[in-house]
Formats: sequence, structure tokens, C-alpha cells
Amino acid sequence: MMQYPKLSVVIITLNEQTRLPRLLSDLSRQTWTDFEVIHVDSCSSDATIETSRKWSAKFSRYRIVEMDRRGVSLGRNTGAAVARGERIVFLDADTRLAPDFFEETIQELDTKELDVGIICMHGDDLPWAYRASFALFNIGIHLTSRVFPTAIGACLFSTPQMHRTVGGFDETLSLCEDCHYTLRAFKHDRQRVGILRERFRFDPRRLEQDGLFATGFKYLHANARRMLIGELHNQEIKYEFGHYARN
Repeated sequence: MMQYPKLSVVIITLNEQTRLPRLLSDLSRQTWTDFEVIHVDSCSSDATIETSRKWSAKFSRYRIVEMDRRGVSLGRNTGAAVARGERIVFLDADTRLAPDFFEETIQELDTKELDVGIICMHGDDLPWAYRASFALFNIGIHLTSRVFPTAIGACLFSTPQMHRTVGGFDETLSLCEDCHYTLRAFKHDRQRVGILRERFRFDPRRLEQDGLFATGFKYLHANARRMLIGELHNQEIKYEFGHYARN
């Protein structure tokens, strides 16, 4: 009889040959190991797939899914569709995790009986401006958590049941699809959505390329508009998946 893992780790990529190995290295060092890795690639034009294949040997359960279209929500939904775990965590390739991250988060999710676990950011080794910005963003996540919850799709826990209930990530959204997902889960059952203690390291490359204050204003504007008017179904605020430079 096939034994399914406790956790399915869904990683989405687009031209991440440099950063994907760093995340996979973090996963290979986890103190809690009852998980499978599902790498979903959005038509990368670099060596992301080749890099992933080389790393797959380090894991007992590893699957690569190559899509013929690009999309953040599409990639996450594609990974969730083949996930076999009791829980799912959605990760971006530039996310970094401490060795005890899964051990701590799974225990807290089970203890609190949560379906959706929101993870805040840390930038402990980054310049003060980034640390201050992340702290403000985290404060915003906590302040809105019981009214209009937001989340960061670069590291977000869910369950197959909740994923099906909310209809997955909305593939018509190019921005705040992660917040929309969390809000729908919250509206379904607010007791099953919560913020966890653990933090993940957020790569500042998007902030460096787009500008720290410009990026902060974009997300503030986006979430204010979502709250007052509705979701961003028509590219009201432009955002392109994978627009950042490769380095």
C-alpha cells in the first residue's frame, strides 16, 4: 500500500537556475522530512530544468512538471493537482528556509488545527531599510488578519481540501492572487486561517529592481483597491511574472 507524505512542497519557477538550488539545499537540510517536492516550471529558457533534475537525486520523492504556459496561479494550481500530501506549502524559488522550518510549522498547524498558514518575512542579514520595510509589511499582515487577511504566496500553507473549496488560485489575477486565495479561505472558515510564528527569508531582488518604495506603494495601492473596489481582474495594476533580472 502506497504511503503518502504529510506535506507536498510545490515550487514554481521561471528561469531560476541560480536560486532554485539554494532553496533545494534548504529543503535537503530540513530536520523534518516527511514531504514530497513538486517542481512546476513555466517554460524556463535557461537551465532551470537541468538543474532541478540534478538535485532530484537528493530527495526520495521528487517530481518535475513542465508546463507549456506561464503563470503564477497556473503553476501553483498545477502543482496542487498532483500533490499527494495531507498539507501543501507553496514556495517561490527565491524563498529561503531555516533547517527546522517544516518541523516548527507543521507542529503549529496541527496544534492550532489550521488549513491555511500565513508566513511573514524576515531579512535579518539585509540592510536596515529592507528590514524596516519587511517589519512594516508584517505588521500590516497582523493588523488585517481578522478582518481582511493578506498573505505572501512565496511561502503559504494550505490543504488539498481548502484548495478545492476556494477553487485554487484565481488564474485571471496577476497581482494579489495569494491574498485573494487567503481571503476566500477566511470567508469560508475564519477559524482555519492563521499566522504562524516561523518566518521565511524573502529575497530582495524584486525590491532592488523595482525600487523599495515603489514596490511598497504598489502593494499598498493594490490591497486598498481590493478592499474598497474589488479584485484586480483586468490588469488595473500591472505586474508581470518573472519580469525581474536573472542574477
